[in-house]
Amino acid sequence: MMASLALKIPSHQTELDLPQADDVHINDPAPIMRAADETIELASMTFGFPPTGPKGGPVFNFRSEGRQLGNSNRCLVLASAFFEFTGTKYPKAKHRFTLNGSPFMTIAGLWREAFGNKPPTFTMLTTDPGPDVAPYHNRQVVVLQPENWAAWINLTKPEAELLRPLPAGSLSVETVRPESA
Repeated sequence: MMASLALKIPSHQTELDLPQADDVHINDPAPIMRAADETIELASMTFGFPPTGPKGGPVFNFRSEGRQLGNSNRCLVLASAFFEFTGTKYPKAKHRFTLNGSPFMTIAGLWREAFGNKPPTFTMLTTDPGPDVAPYHNRQVVVLQPENWAAWINLTKPEAELLRPLPAGSLSVETVRPESA
């Protein structure tokens, strides 16, 4: 698949290098793909940029609208699904979104180098919700179609063209935990 998209991968890496996890939480390691010289490499990074202040939390979702990301370290976050939550009572209802016709998806992300004794980290970009997510949440992660993977890594298309929701019917949703009564 990577070859068909004109993305070169290092010969020492395969899909077997991808870790398996049912859920990835903030501060967990997770797989990303990033530019490395003339190839795209798999790397494991910690989910969430560190807090920017003493009272802040990790930045795990980063609003994409109106930003110039040409000088940023861009990556593709690999996932089989993403989750949104609804309701007011804990635990909230949990909804799992998958990309139709594909066993996995990539989410537009940014990554940062290791700092001090902290590992390298990544965050996911968000945008306004598309028609599949809007009934569940007022934001959504930016899921990239395979034909846009290289364009995001190399930023060969305008950000506004890449960082937008998918068309209606692109994502399937399954409620995996109903709202508490």
